Amino acid sequence: MSPHTFRLVLLVSFAHAMVHMFEHALPAVEQMIGDDFGVSKTQTGALGTAWRLPFGLGALLAGFLTDRFGSKRMLLIYLLGCMATSIGVWWAPSWSILFLMMLSMGTFASIYHPAGLSLLSRETTPETRGKALGWHGIFGSLGIALAPFLASIVFATGAVGWQDYYLVLIIPAAVIAVLLLKLKVTSEEPAAHVEVSPEVEKASEKIPWERFLLLVAAGALSGFVYASFLHFLPRYLDKTGMRPDGWSAESFRNSLATVTLLCAAVGQGIAGRIADPKKLHRQLSAILLLNVPPLVWMAFADGPSRLLATCLLALIHFMNQPIYNSLIADLIPSSRRSTGYGFSNLMCFGIGAFGPALTGMIIDEKVMYLTLAGVATASGVMSLFVWRTRAQAT
Repeated sequence: MSPHTFRLVLLVSFAHAMVHMFEHALPAVEQMIGDDFGVSKTQTGALGTAWRLPFGLGALLAGFLTDRFGSKRMLLIYLLGCMATSIGVWWAPSWSILFLMMLSMGTFASIYHPAGLSLLSRETTPETRGKALGWHGIFGSLGIALAPFLASIVFATGAVGWQDYYLVLIIPAAVIAVLLLKLKVTSEEPAAHVEVSPEVEKASEKIPWERFLLLVAAGALSGFVYASFLHFLPRYLDKTGMRPDGWSAESFRNSLATVTLLCAAVGQGIAGRIADPKKLHRQLSAILLLNVPPLVWMAFADGPSRLLATCLLALIHFMNQPIYNSLIADLIPSSRRSTGYGFSNLMCFGIGAFGPALTGMIIDEKVMYLTLAGVATASGVMSLFVWRTRAQAT
């Protein structure tokens, strides 16, 4: 990987970290919002879905627009839009306005994955793509972990409210936007025209639809688990019984969530190193099925073991992302890759968006996490069908 490509990977990875900070700012303050507005877990779960639904549904349009206007321009729109809606959340005087701001922020955030992933896939080769997506995943997981970590610091004094937390997020987003303006993207520069025969051009554009749709279906079920697990993670860790005297509950549960999500970054790094272009299908199936045991453990865990169970799930669950995104790049030609990633994120984050709302209706935690274990099993089985259809095609 050349120095220029590595710098590009790092900057796009910072933008990836930022989108997950915006995403997981809400779980970090979910209980505080509920207390402030006097609403139940069911209603704060619906608020999570209000953010996540456009995050998924907007991805297909974002992918189409990225193929048309370029990744760099769309990434800037994502950052500026999320900054503007963060100010809106800080200002929101009512539940309905807050709901609208979360809906809008999710819409702007939906731009990131089709734009960022397609840019990385075009700027790397199959040999370096796994490593690049590993770095991309590590930064994404660090962004997820930084959201509760930052919350634990901000709320430690007890003098800062959840609204002010959203103003803090604007600062790193602005820095990334400025750096992005100076970024040179070679894959989006005009290239010399090369004559290609119609037969070769048609072959290069061919998409194995059966495998692609099965892969996305497996990803969508995994996305449901992802959204449900992370939205209620601080609430789940609030019951570890580990909080020292004098440490606020708001700060401590977010500190534990940070520990959990740092394990996710480790998982992404491991996956980036082991990603093998010849074994991606088998690796994805194994990772998705290995989500089941820690989810079952979460259903029965009590006290400090809750932290251990969530750490194990985070480590395993997030390993799927470099592998999954490498498979998408293998199946979709470069000229249509933003749209391919857009459709993938439409399904993964769109279906996943219903996770907080649906699991929020399940009062019994044991039933909730056993249900998620069932969904994870279905995701793993679906990925086995992807592996089977690949073998038949080969």
